[in-house]
Amino acid sequence: MKKRYIIPIFVPHLGCPNDCIFCNQRSISGQLEEVKENDVRKIVNFYLENLKDKTAYKEIAFFGGSFTGIDINKQENLLKVAHEYIKSGDINSIRISTRPDYISKDILKMLKKYGVKVIELGVQTSNDYLLDRCKRNHNFEDVKKASKMIRRKGFILGHQMMVGLPDSTKKDEMKTAEDLAKLKPKMIRIYPVLVIKNTQLEQEYKSGEYIPLSLEQAVERCKELYYFFRNKKIEVIRIGLQNTDIISSPENEESEVVAGPYHEAFGQLVEDAVWYDSIVNRIKTFNVKVKEVEISVNPINVNNVIGHKKENINKLKDLYDVDLKIVQDAERKVRRF
Repeated sequence: MKKRYIIPIFVPHLGCPNDCIFCNQRSISGQLEEVKENDVRKIVNFYLENLKDKTAYKEIAFFGGSFTGIDINKQENLLKVAHEYIKSGDINSIRISTRPDYISKDILKMLKKYGVKVIELGVQTSNDYLLDRCKRNHNFEDVKKASKMIRRKGFILGHQMMVGLPDSTKKDEMKTAEDLAKLKPKMIRIYPVLVIKNTQLEQEYKSGEYIPLSLEQAVERCKELYYFFRNKKIEVIRIGLQNTDIISSPENEESEVVAGPYHEAFGQLVEDAVWYDSIVNRIKTFNVKVKEVEISVNPINVNNVIGHKKENINKLKDLYDVDLKIVQDAERKVRRF
C-alpha cells in the first residue's frame, strides 16, 4: 500500500461567519494571513520538492474555517490551482473540510469538477442542545442531510468530533459516535477541547463556568471512542490538534492555549494506552502467574509499547508485578490507529 502524504493549506475563518465558543481558527491553524492562489503554488511546490517518497499518494487538503462557505469565486480560484497539479500528475486528489450547513448539490458539483475526493464535516457533537450551547448555528439534521448527500455524490465522507465540550458528558460523546457511525463515514478525527485565547470559552473558564477535562480524562475518553470506531471499521486518522508554535503548552508565553488537556503528542498517549490495554488483556488470558512478558513488535511501535516516560512499563510492574521485554522485528506489521 502506498504511503499517503497530505499537503495542508489553511484557510482560517474565510468561510465561517460565526464564532463557536471554543473556536479561534486563526490560532488553531497558526495561519494569520489570507491564503491566495500564489500561496497555494508556493506551499504545494515546497512540499513536493521536499517529499522523500516520490511514489506516495499525494493529496492537497484545504483545512480550517469552512471551505465551502468561502465566496464561490475564491473557492474556484483556489481549487483551479490545486487542480493544475492533478492534471500534471503531481497530485492525486484534493480534500476539504467544511461545515454541514454549507453543503448543497451545486457546491458538490463544483467540488467534483476540480478533483475533490474527500469531504470532512466538522460535526463536533450530535446533541442539538450542545450544538446550540456552543453556538454552532446548525443542528444534527443538517449533519445527516449533508453526509448522505456527500456519499450519494460519490465523495469519501469524513467526520470530526470533539470531547470535553461545555456541558458534554462521556455518555453524550459515545452517543455522538454511535450517531456518526450510522452515517457511514470512512474516517474520523477526534479533538479534545482546549481553551483558546480570545474565545467565549476562555471567559467561561476564567469565571469558573467551564472546567476542561484533565489530560487523563481526555486520553481515556478518546481511547474508548477509538475502540468504538475501530470496531465499526471506521478509520481514526487523527486524535488531538496538531502541535504548532502557538498551539503548545499553556506554560509557553507565545501559546494561544489557556488551559485544557494539551500534550504535544496527545495522539501517542492514546495509542500508548491502547497498547497497554492489549498487553494486560493478553496477560489475563493466562491461567498462571505471569512474571515476564515478551512482545515482538515493529521498531516503529516500540515507543508506543513502552509508553510516554515508560508509563506502560512502570504500570505493568506496579500493578501486575510483570516485567516487559520488547523484541524488535522489522518484519512485523506496523500497528497504527
